[in-house]
Amino acid sequence: MGLRSLYDRHVMPRMITLACGQKGIEDRRRQVIPLAEGHIFELGCGGGLNQPLYDPDRVESFAGIDPNEKLLANARDRARERGWNADIREGVGEDIPFADSTFDTAVYTYTLCSVEDPAKVLGELRRILKPGGRLLFLEHGRAPDATVAKWQDRIEPVWKPLAGGCHLTRPIGSALRGAGFEVEPLGQAYLDHAPKVMGWMEWGVARRAGV
Repeated sequence: MGLRSLYDRHVMPRMITLACGQKGIEDRRRQVIPLAEGHIFELGCGGGLNQPLYDPDRVESFAGIDPNEKLLANARDRARERGWNADIREGVGEDIPFADSTFDTAVYTYTLCSVEDPAKVLGELRRILKPGGRLLFLEHGRAPDATVAKWQDRIEPVWKPLAGGCHLTRPIGSALRGAGFEVEPLGQAYLDHAPKVMGWMEWGVARRAGV
């Protein structure tokens, strides 16, 4: 096994888990995750960082996917500890292995930045939501300030291989609207104590437009 493979399998997942679990990010998670209810699907559920923040009285069932097998084991253990009716699988967002109109709530946090095809993933999330269902999101992406965005363009090619394919330049709210969602923003801000090129965050609730 080469150094690159060792890094991708062992170092990178731990680095991402630590980065996504810092206090400022958890504060934002607390504004989003407790809104989930009913039959819940979480994209990128590996590591189980969101699980303690769900309201247990509002969870009827929990499903999720993640492409990282090492992270999935932790997510399954945490769900088992909570006594959830859980279906957690290895998979990718471009091909979500659940039927149409299955879930009341879909959730993603810091996940769309690293998928291969964001538009296809959002289409899949729209497909698995029931009519009237909600998509809860918390994501980092392209900054609204031109100077910061220019530096994001410069840094992204170096950043991506170090951070599991994470992009710094993907739009957030406009991507959701382009995929057929109506967006209710809950907040937009730079993360405190983080470089601005990596710290622009948007979070909120999206609903299937026209339903």
